[in-house]
This record gives sequence, C-alpha cells and structure tokens, in this order.
Amino acid sequence: MKRLFAYPSRPAPRARGGRGPGLLTRRASFAGALLPLLTVALPAAAGKLSLAEISEYLNSFRTASGNFTQINDDGTISTGRLYIRRPGRVRFEYDPPEDMLVISDGTRVGIIDGKSNTGPEAYPLHRTPLKIILARRVDFSRERMVTGYESDGKTTTVRAQDPEHPEYGSLGLVFTADPVELRQWVIDDGGGSRTTVVLGDLKTGMQLADDRFVIPGVGAERVDR
Repeated sequence: MKRLFAYPSRPAPRARGGRGPGLLTRRASFAGALLPLLTVALPAAAGKLSLAEISEYLNSFRTASGNFTQINDDGTISTGRLYIRRPGRVRFEYDPPEDMLVISDGTRVGIIDGKSNTGPEAYPLHRTPLKIILARRVDFSRERMVTGYESDGKTTTVRAQDPEHPEYGSLGLVFTADPVELRQWVIDDGGGSRTTVVLGDLKTGMQLADDRFVIPGVGAERVDR
C-alpha cells in the first residue's frame, strides 16, 4: 500500500495471509490495463477553463464525497471512498484487501495502517500538497502558485504548489467543463514519488459529522502551522 505522499520511512509491515509479492504483481498488471480506461468517459471537446473559473468551482462547495481509484507510484491500484470537508479535512477509506485510513483533521494528516507493526502516524497538513485544495479559500491567481496550466481540448490541467515552500511538492488537478468538475489529481511529493487519484462522480453539499475526521489513536496536541 502506497501513501498519498511520502514521509520519513518506517519498517515495512510483515506480509499476512498470502498478501505478498504475488498480489502486487497481479495488481501492477491490472494497473497497466486500467490506465487507458480512466479517460474514456470524458465529455466532448470544451474550451480551456480559466483559473478564475476553477477557483470559483472549488470555492463553491464545503463538503464533497465520492469513490476514488488510486494509482500508486509502483503501478499498483487501490480503491475506496473519500470525504472532503473544507477547510482542512479529508478522509480516505480504502477498500479491502487494504486495511488503511488516511485522515486529515484540519491540522494533521493521520496514517492508520492495520497491517503495520507500528501505531498511527500523524504529520503536518501544511507540509503536504493536499493543503492546496483543502484551503478555506482557493486562489490560483496567487503569485508563483500555478506552475503549469494547459488544456487538451477536453480537460484543463492546473499544476500548483505552495509558493512559499515548493519543496513540499506539487498537485496537478484535472477538470472537465459544462459543468465544471474535478476529475483527478496527481501528487508529486517533492521526493520523486507520484500518486494519481481518479475520482468518480463527486457529490457536494452533504452534511459530514466532525467525528468522521478524527484520527484514531492520535492525541489532540497541535503541531506547528
């Protein structure tokens, strides 16, 4: 199981019940077969979205949920469901055979890996590219925030980073138009690792309770912001 972004390494968990290299090999093969299919449902050609339109879309909702497919840096595939509550909160629930949660509580990102020999781990949200779309207000007009901006006629892609800390990595966001929708993001963690998250239909505007964004097993102490 690969993370959404890289942090200092920890001991690798021991394999359980046959979930060893054979499974990873099969999943890597599946990843190669799946990649061409992830773009077939795109709408017909549309104009390039402006940065103002994209910012307005992201600022138009506070909560969202949907299914996701995660393509890890080694080609393996994970699936699950995500929940977003801006500012700062997100929850990734991974489907079996994964036994993992990734939760941001607004300050920290917690990694809860049921196959790990260690307990939950937490890291500052502001040191990850995810903070860009979890901000209270997204503004792609900020100086040095957008490092790439292009369209292939069907999608508009924006690559953004923290202008004060580009070493924290970057986030590539892919949008379609009519209506504007976020279709996927690509996280480059600054250390050479890349993770792609392809979104299903993203529903917005629902109520999401506070306890959905509590990191299990992690204390309530604050980290530096």
